[in-house]
Amino acid sequence: MTGTETLIVGGTGKTGRRVAERLMAHGMPVRIGSRNGTPPFDWEDRASWSAALAGTRAAYVTYYPDLALPDAAEAIAAFADTALRAGTKRLVLLSGRGEPGAQRAEQALQASGADGTILRCSWFAQNFSESFLLEPILAGDVALPADRIREPFVDAEDVADVAAAALVDDSHIGRLYELTGPRLLSFAEAIAEIAKASGRTINYRTVDATAFVAGLEAGGLPGDLIELVRLLFTEVLDGRNEYLTHGVFEALGRPPRDFADYARATAPSGIWGPSK
Repeated sequence: MTGTETLIVGGTGKTGRRVAERLMAHGMPVRIGSRNGTPPFDWEDRASWSAALAGTRAAYVTYYPDLALPDAAEAIAAFADTALRAGTKRLVLLSGRGEPGAQRAEQALQASGADGTILRCSWFAQNFSESFLLEPILAGDVALPADRIREPFVDAEDVADVAAAALVDDSHIGRLYELTGPRLLSFAEAIAEIAKASGRTINYRTVDATAFVAGLEAGGLPGDLIELVRLLFTEVLDGRNEYLTHGVFEALGRPPRDFADYARATAPSGIWGPSK
């Protein structure tokens, strides 16, 4: 590797900013890959990739809007090729569970010749505090097309810990870590944990997918994000991910954080309103 910096693609996102914080805390130079970065990085402008990668030793790669979408695998293959030509051989890819498109992107990275690590993640706990679910939680009425399906919500802090380790320790090269939390929860149970931690009453109800998408459209969510959320709730959240893995322990030698720990740690910030 000829460079010294680590490019964090999506460096202002849920996991990206956390990875950047960890590397900088250890004195490692970081370059934030975003449209407002210096130099800028834009997935839709491939001409921006080479400049963003120039002089870097490694890259943490998050794809926007999501690897589940049809063009993602080809974009990851092209990015890996650009990275290798820039001398950036170490790539850590954030991926998703149960999404055929994400698995194709993983295969593209594995076939590229890069020193790759794949982090295949379940639903982030932080989607309840840093994403589209925050607004209905604040309103005290969460309606989702998810009834009894349970998800092993993973804490983005754990994901960032694994990613940071993979970026600096060569023992993670070639590994695929499937990252989940330590227990399965329904969305109703997750909302109940948040209500308990914040000391609020938050109603949870199940709606059909058509009504759910209509609500997103009425709320002004961008079309690409609406399609992504629809895909997640109508296809990915169908029970295929209703099992636990030991990826966090395999990577870090410690158990993953529980959703209740996330809720208790987040509630005092006031993001969900009053907390006890």
